Amino acid sequence: MAEIVKKINEKEFLHIVSLINNAKEKALLTVNQELITLYWEVGKYISEKIKRADWGEGIIDNLAEYISIKNPEIKGFNRRGLFRMRQFYETYANNPKVSALLTQLTWTNHLLILSKSKSDEEREFYIMLSIKERYSSRELERQIDSGVFERTMLSKKVSSVATQLPKKITSAFKDTYVLDFLNLPHGYTEKDLRSGLVRSFRVFVLEFGKDFAFVGEEYRLPVGNNDYFIDLLFYHRELKCLVAFELKIDDFKPEYLGKLNFYLEALDSDVKKKHENPSVGVILCKSKDKDVVEYAMGRNMSASLIAEYKTKLIDKKILKKKLDEFYQLSFEANK
Repeated sequence: MAEIVKKINEKEFLHIVSLINNAKEKALLTVNQELITLYWEVGKYISEKIKRADWGEGIIDNLAEYISIKNPEIKGFNRRGLFRMRQFYETYANNPKVSALLTQLTWTNHLLILSKSKSDEEREFYIMLSIKERYSSRELERQIDSGVFERTMLSKKVSSVATQLPKKITSAFKDTYVLDFLNLPHGYTEKDLRSGLVRSFRVFVLEFGKDFAFVGEEYRLPVGNNDYFIDLLFYHRELKCLVAFELKIDDFKPEYLGKLNFYLEALDSDVKKKHENPSVGVILCKSKDKDVVEYAMGRNMSASLIAEYKTKLIDKKILKKKLDEFYQLSFEANK
């Protein structure tokens, strides 16, 4: 009887704890919204005063000093902070689409985006991504440093390879993944790659997307009298489907696609639940030849994607150069 009462009480107590935690989250969210709104209003006031020539540029120094003397307990309103607030307002003032979303990010994340992004398009991309994935500042910084924006934009160059796939599927995956966090040894094997990804699962999910839920490593698929094994199997919450990853430490080869299609057919026949969508497969290889991929995918009917990985961070200057070349080619094609 005591055990039953204990279980009942525990369930009720957990409900109270849940209410407390929900209230805390709402309170923190409200505080952040008010803080971002304050910084916006301060930045707006300073910007408009300077534009109307009511204030000179140097008055920001005087304002910072005045605040530090009158209210020394207030932090963040030094010269640097006030300039950032002005920059924050002026960057997004004429972009109502973005300005309506600004309170959903922390100030630290805003500062990262302002300091590391070079264009309106890039800033908008990281704002949307941060909101969707609920990135911490450390997670967001890694995404920016690894060139997620450039890699995502460049992946559109090869989107024709998978034109038969719905946009929702292709947008959930990247063309290139950066796996620098694995610290793979020289001459690593596919087992090293697979084990490293599982071992570094938290960072793996950050690179691949937080909608991925891990199902299994070397997932067993019995077909006929034989057992087959998928390197990594995930479930994607937004797509509502299983995702099979096949890992290759060499260049993409057309025969890899036949094996993946076999796995997808087995998953859909024996593992997929009725309410789930057809499975998606990703071949993750060290490199790929665009022409070979296009030929291999030409008559492929399954939801398959070919991606490559890099074991070191790609130089953002190289990514930016490639992206600029892509924009130039697009511009010339549309003349």
